Amino acid sequence: MKVVAFNGSPRVGGNTEIMIKKVFCELEKEGIETELIQVGTENIRGCIACFKCMENQDKKCIIAGDNVNTYFQKMIEADAIILGSPVYCSDMSGQMKCFIDRTSLLAKANSDILARKIGASIVAVRRNGAMHTFNSLNSFFTINQMIVVGSSYWNMGFGLAAGEVEQDGEGMVTMENLGKNMAWLLKTLDESKVAQPKHVVFTEYKSGI
Repeated sequence: MKVVAFNGSPRVGGNTEIMIKKVFCELEKEGIETELIQVGTENIRGCIACFKCMENQDKKCIIAGDNVNTYFQKMIEADAIILGSPVYCSDMSGQMKCFIDRTSLLAKANSDILARKIGASIVAVRRNGAMHTFNSLNSFFTINQMIVVGSSYWNMGFGLAAGEVEQDGEGMVTMENLGKNMAWLLKTLDESKVAQPKHVVFTEYKSGI
């Protein structure tokens, strides 16, 4: 089993990464493989609503010059996906927004390929906007028919300077419990091996947005 996390923060080693790694610690204790990908430092272009992914259905976005297609393949291969972002202007970072806009449409274009994978979002915040960002990130999971994992509080941690989030005791416990819950669900689903029903896919999207 594998969990891949996408960090939308442009700060390497910052509060978002610290929280993701806190979740990873619990997953790794249970023998679950983890991978962290730093999308916040990359120049990722937003979706242009060309809908070529709907026409081609080859699991690839036609926009070239970034790593979105490589990262989407990692999403397909993973059993669970974590999206982490700091709060920028009361929402996720621009890099994360561009990333999920494109990968979300790719998933829909390819028969809801992420359906029934596990998902969780993580938010680093200085003061306000965490819940709005949390709900925005979770929208990626719900539109893709994924299973959202909860914790003992909403998945946020407070801090501004790098490392300050570690002083948020409740935030760190929330990340710890999130990791435990995700590990439990992954193992439970793996043991059950329940056959997945076929999806009903709506593909009548039209360009012109």
